[in-house]
Amino acid sequence: MIAVALAFWISVALILYTHLGYPVALRALLALRRRPTLSPRTWQEPPRVSLIVAAHDEEQVIGEKVANGLALDYPRQRLELIVASDGSSDATVERAQAAGADLVLDLPRGGKSATQNAAAERASGELLAFSDANSSWAPDALRHLVEPFADPGVGYVCGQVRFVKKGGDNVEGSYWRYEMAVREMESALGGVTAGNGAIYAVRASSYLPLPPSGSHDLSFPFLLAKRGQRSLYVPWARAEEKMVPTLRGEVARKQRMMRGLWDIVVGEGMLRPRGYSPLYAFEIASHRLLRYLTPLLHVLAFALNPLLLGDGWIYALTFAAQLSFYGAALLGRWLAWPPLRAVHYYVLTTASIAGGLVDRARHGPPAAWEKAEGTR
Repeated sequence: MIAVALAFWISVALILYTHLGYPVALRALLALRRRPTLSPRTWQEPPRVSLIVAAHDEEQVIGEKVANGLALDYPRQRLELIVASDGSSDATVERAQAAGADLVLDLPRGGKSATQNAAAERASGELLAFSDANSSWAPDALRHLVEPFADPGVGYVCGQVRFVKKGGDNVEGSYWRYEMAVREMESALGGVTAGNGAIYAVRASSYLPLPPSGSHDLSFPFLLAKRGQRSLYVPWARAEEKMVPTLRGEVARKQRMMRGLWDIVVGEGMLRPRGYSPLYAFEIASHRLLRYLTPLLHVLAFALNPLLLGDGWIYALTFAAQLSFYGAALLGRWLAWPPLRAVHYYVLTTASIAGGLVDRARHGPPAAWEKAEGTR
């Protein structure tokens, strides 16, 4: 039973570490290893930026998005706004043109990565900024987003997206605040391990065409780290995006995202540490790989615990704690008390990782993309 007990306690320890211990470890490292997050260098003149919006059937919001981009506090002659339509069947192309986009690409249906790759090929900017069609940027967001690129060692920068909640039972906002706090500490150390699709930029010379299963959010930070470039989080480059109103819709969105996870972790090489600095390897292992293993770790902890019930009171306590935890998650489906809702959210979103991998095994890697319900 020693092997069973060891596997049980390792599973429990890794779950607690990746969610609670890792932020504490980052804070301790920051206290020991202070260095400026950003280079003191500045641009002599604002760099030329191509702002790319990949869109599929976005006629409801694309005109407003183009207007938001053109209203940014950035020299107009240094900004190119590109809308790339991924086989839209509605008036996305016409409305983007009417709103004044500099370049509108009417592409065949190929998926988000293919659409972004096509737009990047046509872009003229030395920096490529990307945004979702339903994201609204603050007027000074682009200026702040490009500032870190004055340091030639920076390859990717993401800003802060605030999710606007308008009804529904989704509690993603609370988790997202925790996630942003972790990313801010990562940025000050080895670099962020993931970005977000609402507001980010990459050097045109560093842009990497990704396969259909790829994701700029997950792939660019670690791929650029292997090339010696840092990926930063700049919280004062702000955007807003409407939150998926229902938890059911949020879980479905995450499961779609997780469908390409195997291809990113194994196929694109996130799992292979070659090229990482020791600090960045620590971040990837703690924040990404262990997080993706969490569903398996929970299954192991729950399955092994009953086998140990005769080996002392501690195992009766841990089993009771697990039963209470999953019972609270079940109650959170019907009761609106915040702690129960938080546990319910955690269990479902953790399960979405496993669900995405099952979808990958059954249907292959993702190609097309879909809008999340209620976000337009």
